[in-house]
Amino acid sequence: MTSEFLGFTMFGVTMVTLLLGFPVALTIAGSALIFAVIGDYFELFNLGMLSLYPLRIFGVMKAETLVAVPLFVFMGVMLEKSEIAFKLLEAMGKLFGKKAGGLGISVIVVGALLAASTGIVGATVVTMGLISLPVMIKAGYSTRLSSGLICASGTLGQIIPPSIVLVLLADILQGANEQASELKGELVPDNPVTAIDLFAGALFPGLLLVSLYLIYQIIIASISPSLSPALVREDQVDKVSESEVSFHQLLKIISPPLILIIVVLGSILTGIATPTESAAVGAVGATIIAFFLGQLNLKIIQIVSQETAKISSMVFIILIGASLFSLVFRGFGGDVVVEEFLMNLPGGPIAAMLIVMMIIFFLGFFLDFIEIIFVVVPIVSPILIAMGFNPLWLGVMIGINLQTSFLTPPFGFSLFYLRGVAPKEVMTEDIYLGVMPFIAIQVLGLSLIWLFPQIVLWFPNLLFK
Repeated sequence: MTSEFLGFTMFGVTMVTLLLGFPVALTIAGSALIFAVIGDYFELFNLGMLSLYPLRIFGVMKAETLVAVPLFVFMGVMLEKSEIAFKLLEAMGKLFGKKAGGLGISVIVVGALLAASTGIVGATVVTMGLISLPVMIKAGYSTRLSSGLICASGTLGQIIPPSIVLVLLADILQGANEQASELKGELVPDNPVTAIDLFAGALFPGLLLVSLYLIYQIIIASISPSLSPALVREDQVDKVSESEVSFHQLLKIISPPLILIIVVLGSILTGIATPTESAAVGAVGATIIAFFLGQLNLKIIQIVSQETAKISSMVFIILIGASLFSLVFRGFGGDVVVEEFLMNLPGGPIAAMLIVMMIIFFLGFFLDFIEIIFVVVPIVSPILIAMGFNPLWLGVMIGINLQTSFLTPPFGFSLFYLRGVAPKEVMTEDIYLGVMPFIAIQVLGLSLIWLFPQIVLWFPNLLFK
């Protein structure tokens, strides 16, 4: 038995245990501790390395960027409770509902707006599933198309900034960038990457995905109007489409979230505020919007605070557990084996990047994006950066790949969210088959960004260089 073998056995056991449904943070940290003791017994691991663990936790506590996580979560949950999603869907339904594919276009546009303002996938998918799915089915939309549109649009919050995924990735990539510099024998990273850089880099890829979704819906409406028909008869028209909406009404409904997006994202990209400061502004802004919409009271504040505490606690306890896992895995020399494997692939850097993307895509079928970010990304990203890949471009590629994990059966979270609120006539098979075209669109988007890296790099270079 070698230390490397024990390290990869630990990795495999952890993945299997996660699939069995054990708590993520306890599984990751528990597996690491058990295998550390086993390794020490066989003299393959030095338990003294665990003395570094408190320093790692302290490093997490000191990371200012991560303070943005609970603030962005608070902003998203508060906007969800203020019923902005309902008002947006209602207005867009009235605007586009009488055109073929109009309701589908409305769902995509609202999904993009909610992505930039809330960024919480579960809340977005559930809200749109409750509000728009019954309307689409009543209008004669294909259940598969409707399900796919809602699931895919709901996941846009993972990549369109400000996004919690990008904040977490930025924190991981900062450390990976420093490790890559050590591998190359350099003191300072060539291309430092921060959350601000990732926000700027992910903006146009996010809009690219929105555009691809819209193009797909328009093509489907043109080729097969029966799959997404126009609302032509009054007995088919739900309340959401009974009357036309004026430009003034539409502007009044869209303005609050749009102004919040501009203030939060604009202050970050222009350098006026850090992501953490902008997140605080966003949290206060979301509260003000809820107040003016008449949705702010002590009960709402209590619910929002509890949800924020739950989600933030989940993220940070997984981060702490993954930190221990990473420490033990490196103690077994697993990172060296991964490095040698990727460095010696016949296809060079391109083959290494392709294999890593395929691994992340495959793991997305079974694992949550947070687990992949904290367990897999710290292992592979330093090597890829050392091989010459731009860390900013790499971060966006990983982010879009992780977004796809919400759509991939059997454990795509968006699928579960929609299944929980979908009417009985929508079969689980319809939801699974409905997302398949959108998974293909995600892969197409990834391919375009790989072939044309300037989709990611152009805007950050314009802002910061």
